[in-house]
Amino acid sequence: MSTTTAESTRAEELVAERYRLLEEGERPEAWIELRPQEQVAVEVAAVFERVEGGEELPLAGALFAVKGNIDVAGLDTTAACPAFAYGPDEDATVVARLRAAGAVVLGTTNLDQFATGLVGTRSPYGAVRHARDATRISGGSSSGSAVAVALGAADFALGTDTAGSGRVPAALHGLYGVKPSKRWISAAGVVPACRTLDVVTVMSADLDLAEQAVRIMAGPDPRDPRARSASDSPGAASPEVRLGVPHPGALGDLAPGWAERYAETVERFAGTGAELVEVDIEPLLEAARMLYSGAFVAERYTAVGRFIEQHPGEVDPVVGAIITRAADVPAWRLFEDFERLEEYGIAAAAIFERVDALLLPTTVEHPTLAEVAAEPIAVNSRLGRFTNFANLLDLAALALPAGEVDGLPFGVQLVGPSFSDAALARIARRVAS
Repeated sequence: MSTTTAESTRAEELVAERYRLLEEGERPEAWIELRPQEQVAVEVAAVFERVEGGEELPLAGALFAVKGNIDVAGLDTTAACPAFAYGPDEDATVVARLRAAGAVVLGTTNLDQFATGLVGTRSPYGAVRHARDATRISGGSSSGSAVAVALGAADFALGTDTAGSGRVPAALHGLYGVKPSKRWISAAGVVPACRTLDVVTVMSADLDLAEQAVRIMAGPDPRDPRARSASDSPGAASPEVRLGVPHPGALGDLAPGWAERYAETVERFAGTGAELVEVDIEPLLEAARMLYSGAFVAERYTAVGRFIEQHPGEVDPVVGAIITRAADVPAWRLFEDFERLEEYGIAAAAIFERVDALLLPTTVEHPTLAEVAAEPIAVNSRLGRFTNFANLLDLAALALPAGEVDGLPFGVQLVGPSFSDAALARIARRVAS
């Protein structure tokens, strides 16, 4: 058998298995556009042949899904709004870098329209149902990406995270959700939600793979003047870890069983030798509330507000209402909120002088589709309680699996200073199963 034939057979078998898992998973709404199986197999075979020819491709044959607000050449970018769709001439920088490393795109995934939401239901392509329980939400806005990985089709998936969209769906599916430090990953070719707050994220069942994908994507990019280097990254390896945990009662209401599971997770970390330090997280929660209730929501109008006003009938009504209302935010309010945010930033810095990372639940509950339909704004707001502040305060974060409650995944997150990404991963590995 020739090398070409051998690699083609290997690729066909690999890809066929992934598409079989997709079919059995019965979540077609997770995709906006799934590439033809044969096309994907040909690309995987070509990657295998390049490796056989001596090329070093660290992600050779890895299949990944791409959130539908990130450009993939040859596929429309819709941001879950068909009227907004355009055909990009080139890949987003993150996609191009992953492809250059040997990864192959499966397709583009569904999302809360214009990346506005944490529920995964605000899309004309359909509400994305949870991979295990069809009555529950997948979490958003990177909903389809999480489901693609949870079903076993994608080795990893790209999302974006402004308010928690790369962490909440990961937590609800028992995945790792890596939210890198702000501006470490290029946003060139990404439809913005809030340009100064958005972060491209990676979800995977394999932390090593997720970290590797982030490192491949990371770094300066001439297409994105905001992208920066992590050469000043802190976090030398140390056996001593100080974990910040909230004061008793500061977590607020959690779903039944979640507080107990969180407490068990805290004890698991303590059992590895981590020192637990009680901290006041109220300044962080106050900052979190500013993301939607303050002036920062006006940046969403800057991104797509004019389009929405010109196409009112083509936009999800909840998304449209959130973004169009932001047009009325006065300029003075933004500067006032910047001053408030500086105060919360000082409080956050004081916390991280005492601890290496915070250990928090990723979210507060796992709602049903019916519950979100009944209270779309209130449920969404609750889901971001522990995630909304991270990008406002320029923090790194990592969602990680922490067992199950009533047969469904439960997750926690580690939050640390900007460019503590590698340190957070090392801490997560202390309890990784």
